[in-house]
Amino acid sequence: MPGRLKKKPEYNPELQFNNFLQELRDAYEEADSLRSLADELNISLLKLRKLLITADVFTSDICTEINDLHQSGKKIPEIMKHTGLSRASVHSYLPYTKGIYNAAEISLNAERCRTYKIRQEQVRLLKEIPSVENLWQAVIAFQEYPFKTATGLPFRYKLKVGKNGEYNRELLIDRREKSKSLAWSSMVLAFENSMKISEEVKKPKALGDIRGVSYIYPILWRFGLLRVPEAIEKKMGKQR
Repeated sequence: MPGRLKKKPEYNPELQFNNFLQELRDAYEEADSLRSLADELNISLLKLRKLLITADVFTSDICTEINDLHQSGKKIPEIMKHTGLSRASVHSYLPYTKGIYNAAEISLNAERCRTYKIRQEQVRLLKEIPSVENLWQAVIAFQEYPFKTATGLPFRYKLKVGKNGEYNRELLIDRREKSKSLAWSSMVLAFENSMKISEEVKKPKALGDIRGVSYIYPILWRFGLLRVPEAIEKKMGKQR
C-alpha cells in the first residue's frame, strides 16, 4: 500500500552534525589560534568558539564559570549581570543543544573545514618539497582564499579551466574595484627567487622586479615560504 515517502535512510541530522564536529576538531588541531581559524573558515569568532565548546575541545575559566552558572539554573540575563558579558558572548560560551543547528549550515561549514585541511596539507607538502609542481598544487587549493596585500588590500584569485579540462596556468586576481591576471611564469620566478632568500623579506619588490609581485608576496607568505616584518604580517592577516 503506497504511503508517505520516507527520508533517505542515510540522512541523519545528528550524525551529520557529529561528523562536522569531528571535521572541526581536526581543523582546530592544525590552527595557530582561534582567530586565525575563524578567518580561514569565514565564520565569526563567537560562533567558532561555541562550536568548539560543543565539540568538547575548547574550554577556559570563563567558559567553565558560565556553564556552571547555566547548569545551576541561572538565566542568561543573570549570567550577563554576574560576568559583565554581553548576551552574544554568554551564548558563545554555551554549547549548542541537540537539533537546533541548521543542516545547510552544517554542510557548508564542514566543506570549509575540509578545504582548510586540504590547504594545510598542501602547504606542508610544499614546505617539505619546495618544487614548482607542489607550488602549483598549493595554488589550486587556495583558490578563492581571502588574501591581503602588504598594504592590507583584500583580493582573491581563481583559475580558469581550459578546453582540455585542466586548469590554465594563469591566476585571475579579483579585486573590489577591478580584476587583473597574473602570469604563472611570474609566480614561478618569484618562488625561485624566494628560495634564495634566507632573511626576512621586507617588501614585495625584494622578490624581484616582477609583474604582479604585490599579489605574489602574500601568497608565498601564506604558503609558509617567506618571513616578513611583523607590521606587514598584521596587514596581511596574521593574528598573534
